[in-house]
Amino acid sequence: MIPHVKLQLGKEEEDRVIEVLRSGMLAAGSYVQEFEDEFKRYHDSQYGIATSSGTTALHVILQAMGIGAGDKVITTPYSFIATSNAILYTGATPVFVDIDPVTYNLSPSELDNAVKDHPEAKAVIVVHLFGLPADMDEILEIANKNNLIVLEDCAQAHGAIYRDQKVGTLGIASAFSFYPSKNITSGEGGMVLTDDPTIEEKVRILVNQGQRRRYYHEMVGYNYRMTNIHAAIGLEQLKKLDLYNKKRIENAKFYNDHILNPRIQKPVSPPDRKHVYHQYTLKVKNRDDFTAYLDANGIGYGIHYPLIMPAQPAYKNIATCSGTWPVAEDLADCCVSIPVHPALSQSDLTTIVEVINNYR
Repeated sequence: MIPHVKLQLGKEEEDRVIEVLRSGMLAAGSYVQEFEDEFKRYHDSQYGIATSSGTTALHVILQAMGIGAGDKVITTPYSFIATSNAILYTGATPVFVDIDPVTYNLSPSELDNAVKDHPEAKAVIVVHLFGLPADMDEILEIANKNNLIVLEDCAQAHGAIYRDQKVGTLGIASAFSFYPSKNITSGEGGMVLTDDPTIEEKVRILVNQGQRRRYYHEMVGYNYRMTNIHAAIGLEQLKKLDLYNKKRIENAKFYNDHILNPRIQKPVSPPDRKHVYHQYTLKVKNRDDFTAYLDANGIGYGIHYPLIMPAQPAYKNIATCSGTWPVAEDLADCCVSIPVHPALSQSDLTTIVEVINNYR
């Protein structure tokens, strides 16, 4: 079986973790601060605050921005559910906007329509899905005209670039995830980036049980801290990010050049942005037949995502989940992600292409 995802960990990560274990400082500490410093430096951002996950990073950003009960936050219906769950954690309501049929990211034209229907909306969370930056110039223009806060969900887009600027630095704040399947991992963990000192201060207090000074709690916060162990892994992974992304892009190019089956629709990458291919997601009719064929031929795959967020059972009582999102719904019915990770060999790539081209 050629796995859909394969974790890339080496002796460097192992040595760093041992270093932490021997130090006896396992909870948040100097390694976390070093990881924050290196991650913000990589993105040319003013502030980086490590968290326990990408989900908690999104949650504290929203809370630091004052989003709460009665507020509306616009986002895509097509992402991992953490994006909209974070909105619900604050007591706010997600408003879902359909996706662009080419990029699969939030559609600027649909965002423009949604703002007219929900002029009271306070923010928009833009997801750079599968590693492809969204249409940020158009989104920012709409947001600026309508006083919308722009937040970025970069959980799948470490190192992606939109018109010479790394994602995560285009909105007022951004959230990253370091889950094991991401382009780099810390085991579990997340990061908030921002250039706003007020947001940085509030986020840092919120992730640390609402305390700036130990045992003096200024607000009701959370135990959302990253540990030194996770930060140690993240530090070594960050050094390898550009190399990993380069390999992902090369693998995607091989697929672009060699998958020729007319029954398969390949993803696109507009020339004004750098796609880092967290996933290489195909569209195919009769998905069950196709995935059974991949199984029979030893090719791993993922389905990202089989349900749009408003269709999730957990969301059945949310009023804003009663609409239709035809582009997202169509993609959910026919999406299949194939292996694109850096550990793939040339033989793996050739096998995957041959199998897909022979699908009938």
